[in-house]
Order: sequence, then structure tokens, then C-alpha cells
Amino acid sequence: MSENKQAKPGMSRRKFLTYTIASTAGFLGSGMLFPMVRFAIDPLLQKGSDTKFVDIGTVSEFGSKPKAVEFRIQRKDGWYQEKGGEKATAWVLKEGSEILALSPICKHLGCTVKWEGGGRTNVFYCPCHGGEYTKDGVNVPGTPPPKPLDVYATKIEGGRLLLGAVKERG
Repeated sequence: MSENKQAKPGMSRRKFLTYTIASTAGFLGSGMLFPMVRFAIDPLLQKGSDTKFVDIGTVSEFGSKPKAVEFRIQRKDGWYQEKGGEKATAWVLKEGSEILALSPICKHLGCTVKWEGGGRTNVFYCPCHGGEYTKDGVNVPGTPPPKPLDVYATKIEGGRLLLGAVKERG
């Protein structure tokens, strides 16, 4: 006598558990993956922030010796925006009709450079690791900084000097 086993209609317990575990793992995995993907593509979703030019004074205030100028810029950091703007600094000098506004942030480790600091003369000096830059912000060979200081965009309107966004030198 031969037995005829007929398969029961529906799903076996093994298939049910396999599907349940796989779908649970997929749900939990997507929950962990979503924040990482969002973090990676978030800058693409942000609207461009148009940096406005800031008035820092009359052109005649500046000479061939670099002068530190503090000013405030409006910048949103995540959800936080400081009232009155964020404080920023620039080293500004004028050679003839050329105006150069340098960022004070060292390109080695991000410390603040000082004009003629650390007993040095006629150079920008970074106290963190002894980095030096020439008067026009170019890194001195043999010192830690790998690149020249960044520059601010400048424009003159009505005898007043305006600073814009920071640009990296090529």
C-alpha cells in the first residue's frame, strides 16, 4: 500500500519563520541605514547660502602693514543662528591699489595666526606648530602649513571696503 501525502495548502512553519526574521532584519537594517544615507546626501538637499558682503571700514584705514579686523557674519549652524551674527576676523592689507584680506585660520591644524607673533618679524606666525606665512599669506617652505592662507572676496563701494565669502587659494 502506498501512501499519498498531500501537501497542506498554505505556508509551512519554516517558511513563515524565515520570512518573519528576514523582514524584521530588513526593517531594523533600514532603520540604521537611513540616518547614514541622510547624513551623506543632506548637503545636496540644503539651499545654497548666499554670503553677503560685510562693510569693515574705509579703504584709507588700511596700509601695507596687516591689520586685524573683526566683523559679524550671519550664518546658520544646523538649527542655531547666533543673534547679531557670528564673529569673524580677517587680516587686511593694502599694497598700492591692491587690497588683500586673509583668513586668520592656519591651513595646518586650524589655529589662529598672528602677525609678527612669537618673536618673528614680517611674517604671520602660527603658535600651534611654528607655522609661518609671508606677508601676502603664502606658506613658508619648511614650515608645517601645506597651503597658503585662504582669502576673503573683496569689493569697494563708495570708498568702503566690503568682505564676502572665504575662498581657498588655487
